[in-house]
Amino acid sequence: MAPCNLTAVEARRQISAGELSSVDLVTSCLDRIEAVDPAVNAMITRAGEQALAAAAAADATAPMGPLHGIPVAIKDLQPTADLRTTYGSPSHADHVPDTDAGIVARIRAAGGIVIGKTNIPEFSIGANTVNPLFGATGNPFAVDLTCGGSSGGSAVAVSTGMAPLATGSDHGGSLRIPASYCGVVGYRATPGVVPHEGRAVTQTFYSVQGPMARTVEDTALLLSVIAGRTRLDPMAFPLDTAALARLAPVNVGDLRIGVSEDLGGLLVSSTIRRTFRDRAHRLERIVGSMHEPTVDLRAAPGVDWRIRSDLFVAQYGRDADGWDDDFNPNIRQSYDSAMTTPMADIAAARRTQMELYQQFQA
Repeated sequence: MAPCNLTAVEARRQISAGELSSVDLVTSCLDRIEAVDPAVNAMITRAGEQALAAAAAADATAPMGPLHGIPVAIKDLQPTADLRTTYGSPSHADHVPDTDAGIVARIRAAGGIVIGKTNIPEFSIGANTVNPLFGATGNPFAVDLTCGGSSGGSAVAVSTGMAPLATGSDHGGSLRIPASYCGVVGYRATPGVVPHEGRAVTQTFYSVQGPMARTVEDTALLLSVIAGRTRLDPMAFPLDTAALARLAPVNVGDLRIGVSEDLGGLLVSSTIRRTFRDRAHRLERIVGSMHEPTVDLRAAPGVDWRIRSDLFVAQYGRDADGWDDDFNPNIRQSYDSAMTTPMADIAAARRTQMELYQQFQA
């Protein structure tokens, strides 16, 4: 098996045992990027020389951190010191940050090696990974189809073996959508588990950062590294991060699972419905019980658009006057809509949000 196809957990074991060098692992991943990326366009900035230098340094020291010698792909929304970070926008085409984002710093401190930056929609706004700077990222199973978004480049990089681990973020599905499209794991943790010092609005439950990998075990490993309290995020809280990587075995026969095809009437294609029913039927044979909860989330999309109005104003208000005619029309439209959304509508949406939440707790 090529080293790039190893799970992060297995690669870490082999490095610790002296059976695999970090240089060989990074080289294998770089070779995979060279072979595959021209077709899928996921790794838009490569850090080959830096990654190989870091791998050589890792091989020269005893394994220490939980990610010692492991390549990690970083979503291009998250700043990386001395490595281009464009946010998918022509306005930042040559932007090279001086410092790492908090989760990138934690990855490096744990021994992880940044191998490159992955494609996103402009400023990470959108459920498809396409932007005017780098173009579209293709699905690893059919390059002419979407990989989802906004963490699409990370999902494709992990799926194709460019890196065993990748970072992402999620506002309204940006980890989960591309993970489902690309056959990998994308985990949206509870807000505050993974610190997000870049929050535009205090106490927001929307945007979170999180891990991506090909297996649940690898996802938990990366989560254990990037999680944990920081004073720069008011929502972050202390927790036993090491415990996140120690997945306890579960007796699936004891599980009680709620299943809904459309959460009360949301749009779902007939193909997805058929596939979902088939998977649910298979699960029903092995779990303790399965039931269909009484939930109705048809109001959720409208609630989302109203509640995140203040987020758009906070995020882009300082820069809006400088936008030219070529600036992303989706962001411009969302910002203009946010500026004209009455406060009463936002307050009503927050009440509805609580009602929707309480449906799941009933």
